Parts: sequence; structure tokens; C-alpha cells
Amino acid sequence: MLRVRWLGTVHYRDAHALQRALHGSATGDDHLLLLEHPPVYTLGVRADAAHVLVDPATVGAELIRTDRGGDVTFHGPGQLVGYPVLTVAPRPGALADTPAYVASVEQLVIGVLSDVGLPGAARLPGYPGVWVGVGTDAPRKICAIGVRISRGRSMHGFALNVDPDLSWFDHIVPCGIPDKAVTSLAAEGVDVDMDTVVEAVVARATRRWGGLGVERQEVSARAWLAGAGESNGTSVALSSRKPDWLRRPAVMGEEFRALGRTIKGHGLTTVCEEAGCPNIFECWADGTATFMLNGEQCTRACSFCLVDTSRPVAPDPGEPERVAEAVAEMGLTHAVVTAVARDDLPDGGAAGFVATIDAIRRRSPGTAVEVLIPDCKGDPAALDVLFAAQPDVLNHNLETVARLQRAVRPSAGYARSLAVLARAKAAGLTTKSGIILGMGETHDEVVGALADLRAVGVDIVTLGQYLRPTAAHLPVARWWAPEEFDRLREVGEAMGFAHVEASPFTRSSYHAKQAAGSAR
Repeated sequence: MLRVRWLGTVHYRDAHALQRALHGSATGDDHLLLLEHPPVYTLGVRADAAHVLVDPATVGAELIRTDRGGDVTFHGPGQLVGYPVLTVAPRPGALADTPAYVASVEQLVIGVLSDVGLPGAARLPGYPGVWVGVGTDAPRKICAIGVRISRGRSMHGFALNVDPDLSWFDHIVPCGIPDKAVTSLAAEGVDVDMDTVVEAVVARATRRWGGLGVERQEVSARAWLAGAGESNGTSVALSSRKPDWLRRPAVMGEEFRALGRTIKGHGLTTVCEEAGCPNIFECWADGTATFMLNGEQCTRACSFCLVDTSRPVAPDPGEPERVAEAVAEMGLTHAVVTAVARDDLPDGGAAGFVATIDAIRRRSPGTAVEVLIPDCKGDPAALDVLFAAQPDVLNHNLETVARLQRAVRPSAGYARSLAVLARAKAAGLTTKSGIILGMGETHDEVVGALADLRAVGVDIVTLGQYLRPTAAHLPVARWWAPEEFDRLREVGEAMGFAHVEASPFTRSSYHAKQAAGSAR
């Protein structure tokens, strides 16, 4: 299966972490990632640093040394970057024919250029990539190629200049070639938008690499609008009666009240209350709660979430110890800790998680600690500190399918979330993620999202029904029936997840202890 993802704008470090995870994935699938990067100069393994002519920071770009071939190149807005992560060796254990693979990528791009109105592009002997004006006194490079093949699998790929600001290339010696110019489709007089070029690439890639089937998803405003009719343009009214399977009695027994007193006595916040979780009565009666760090105000405004989004206060330095006291008092063997997103903090709130993990383990050495983290803006330093604390389970929710990301959580990113999970798995952690159903997604889109989660090594996945908190939140597109959740559980188990928790009432920490046990 070739899984094609048009991901929009993705930070280079996130795309690289995602590629590495897909490269080592045990799913057996091939992938084609299509995206744009914010301005960045990248250096191949044998690149000459002297070919970077300015301090990139002074022109608003990053400089990253990476593990592909080639010299220095630029990636930025208006340039379509394609990362084919493919099995290219003819059989397991055989050596891949790297020149033949590079030539196949070049040929794909040559065909794409012809399809969008620029015939005559070709190879230039002795110079990798795709060129125009070959055979003249002024050949011009329109597409850079840089790949890495190891263990019979490819990484990196091509960077096709659609309509970037070509002055970015003035700050480097592009690809280490000082005497040849760089061009773009726009500079060659071809007026074509990015989506049209993407469609041409996908068509060619499908024919070249998709012989066993193609599954495609994309993160774009166009895809969102195109899929708006998936729920027949309707939504479930806030006041409408819920199906019988979504009606639960409120049972406030002594265990429920006792846990509430413990939480309030320590001045703590739980996501159970803040997010209006429907499982609060069951979980609290069972002595389970999910503690929420770093205050009650989130710096993001996801359209499905009830947590307050007003201006946050400074983190309480005593909060980690109070959480640890409550965990000890409750006698928990599995504690779940989450937090609001704190984009106002340099580390995105990672320090609060680390302090809480340490405090719980000091007081309750036998307690497993599960953390449900925000993306910390994808900052590698913040994430590495958090991963080094070695939580027993690292959860970060994908929340929804690719097409709905911009509508559901506009301050997050599909590729970034997958990259966070990929980094956590690379750090040796048990990883977990969740998807909310009922916001307009289709069955096939959910299956595609599950495939992406499994491809980056996620061990545990949760699937539950969206319940609209207020009239100001995203409407419910439809109710997913219990038997549909059962089918998705079977799909996930067949993919190789260690545990799939799927039901209308499932939430991130629902049956968390049992799920962690399955993963272990």
C-alpha cells in the first residue's frame, strides 16, 4: 500500500522525525509525504559549510545538517517537497540500486513538469536533479534531488520550485554548484498553483509506486471544504436526544465524593471536571482521576474542547508535590497526568510534567505514571527533557483525521503530532494516542489515521464519540454506533496495536491501567 499525505506546511525537524519513523516502520507500507517547509537551509552529509554565504538567522531561516546526500539547498514556501519513503531493494537483504532510484525520482518530476505546462525538462549529465534549458548555454535547476537509502528503504527526495522567492538561493551556493542558476515554474512563465502540481505528482506517483494500492489523505483548506458533504451537510442539534447508548446515569456514591474531597483538599484540577468527561462517575467511583497541570487556562482554542482558553496564570511550583500527595493518599497504582497547552512558556509546560513524574515516584515508587502531553510546539529540547523522565506511558492525541485538523485544532498540526509520537517511540517509550469521532470524518479516513499512528510505532490507541460541550463548539456531525467502534477495534488490532480502546464513551485515560498492562 502506498499512503500519500499532502501535509501543508511542516517544520523540517518534524518532517525528518516522521520520515525516520516511517523508514523503520514494521507495517510494510510505502509512504509519500508532500509538504512545504518554513525557510530552512539543509546540509547533506558531505556538504561544504562554506557554501552557506550568510548567517541564516539574519535572513530568517534555520540551518540544519541532515542525513541525506548532496550539498546545501534551500526549502521554503512556494516549493513542493516530496519525501518518498519506499522499499526500493528488489528483495529483503539485497542492495538497492541507488542511481536507478534517483533516476526514477528525476523521471517522475520530469513527467510532472510536462503535465503542468513545462515540457523539455531533462537531466544534466554529471549534475543530479532536474533542469531546464539543457543543451543551451544557460541550464537552470528547477528541482533538487537528495536521497538516502538504508536497509533497502528510501528517505528524503525532491524539492520542486513552483513559485518560491528565488532570492533565498542567493545566500548559498545551491547544491554546491557555483556556475549554474536556479529557476522555478513561475520564473519559466508557467502560471500554476501548488494544488495543481500536487495533483500531478500524486498521479505520477500512483502509477510509478502504487501498484499494490493507494490510500490518500491531506491537510488543506481545499480538502476540508471538499469533504464538507461527508455528513450530508448536516449536524446533530445540541438539544437533540442522544442515542440510548450515549446515556449514562450519574452515580455519586461515597467513593465518588471521597475522591472529590481529596482533589479539592489538595487544590488540584482534573481534566475529568474541566473537560466535562462522561466517564467521571465510573472512574471516580473506581478511584481513578486524570490530574491536570499548569493551571486551568489553555493557550489554544480547539473547537471540540471545553477547557477554558482565557489568559493563563503562572504555573504553581507546589502543584507537582500536591499531585504526588493525592496519588499516595488514593493509593493509585496507575496515575494519569495531563496539562493544558502552555504556548506562553518557553518549554511548553514540559517542566511541570517532569517535576510531577519525579514527585510521584518519590512518594509512590510502585505507581506507574502515564502522561498525556501537548506538543510543546514541537521543540526538540523540551520534548527530550520530558522523554528523559521516562514516563511509563507517553500519550499525545492526534484527535482527528488529516482533513479536519485545521477545523478541529487550528493551533496544532497532523504531521507535528505524528512527529512527537515518533520521537517518543525512538526514545524507547510506550506510546499512546487517541482520535475523537463524530466531527465529520469518514470510516476510511479514520482507518488511514490509525495506519499513520501505527506506522510511527504507537502502541495504544483510543477511539471515542465526540459530545458537543456547548453551542459555541463544533457541532456533532453524527453519532457512531457501538458496532462501528467494534469494527474499528478489529481494524486496529489487525494493524498490530497492543491495545485498542474503542467505544462511544472512550476517552484518553479510560481504562488506562488495563491498556498499559496490555502494552507491557
